[in-house]
Amino acid sequence: MPPSSIADVRVLAFDVFGTVVDFCGSIAREVEALGLGVDGEKFALAWRAGYLPAMQRVRSGELGWTRIDDLHRMILDTVLPKFGLESMSEEARQHLNLAWHRLDPWPDSVEGLTRLKRKYTICTLSNGNLGLLCNMAKRAGLPWDLILSAEVFRHYKPDPETYLGVADVFGIRPEQVMLVAAHSEDLRAARACGLPSAFIHRPREFGSRENRDVGDDPAFEFRCTSLVELADRLGC
Repeated sequence: MPPSSIADVRVLAFDVFGTVVDFCGSIAREVEALGLGVDGEKFALAWRAGYLPAMQRVRSGELGWTRIDDLHRMILDTVLPKFGLESMSEEARQHLNLAWHRLDPWPDSVEGLTRLKRKYTICTLSNGNLGLLCNMAKRAGLPWDLILSAEVFRHYKPDPETYLGVADVFGIRPEQVMLVAAHSEDLRAARACGLPSAFIHRPREFGSRENRDVGDDPAFEFRCTSLVELADRLGC
């Protein structure tokens, strides 16, 4: 039975990168398919390593509002020389940058979301921009009721405006929105805003590198190994 603390939940808001889709494996496969002669997983992780620092430049005000597509491109241009790929053409860079629009879902994601959608309104709450999330959903068959993004709120997670913004969009209380994520810090920030939390363990989020985030915070209402398990536990 679901915990009584989430009995009033009406909306499930999902982190996307790492929680619903496999960013590391997907980027690695794209890089290796290009025949660039570099380790795809190492490249994917190096690209991802620039993600939080780039967003922090926006959150601190050093940069004005900048979409993730543009931040990804800024990071890509710094990563390519580290792998000896500084001669990559502009056309190839643009194509590779859009790999983030083509991320593959985890094997349980579509089934789990489809089941959860029967009982709850399901939406994204991602730092990815709207166009990226829309293209990803279309390609991967992710059945969102609504796509919400940091772009809507002009704030990146973990700014409170993102979590509280979901409740505002639907005209409900924060405790009626549950964040579903594979990242404990994201969930803790949401809980500080009054949202219940569901941790999804993704041991392969960083490919072969150990994922040390196992969601062992006892404050989380749920800790699951898949979205299908979450659907089971929520009676969907």
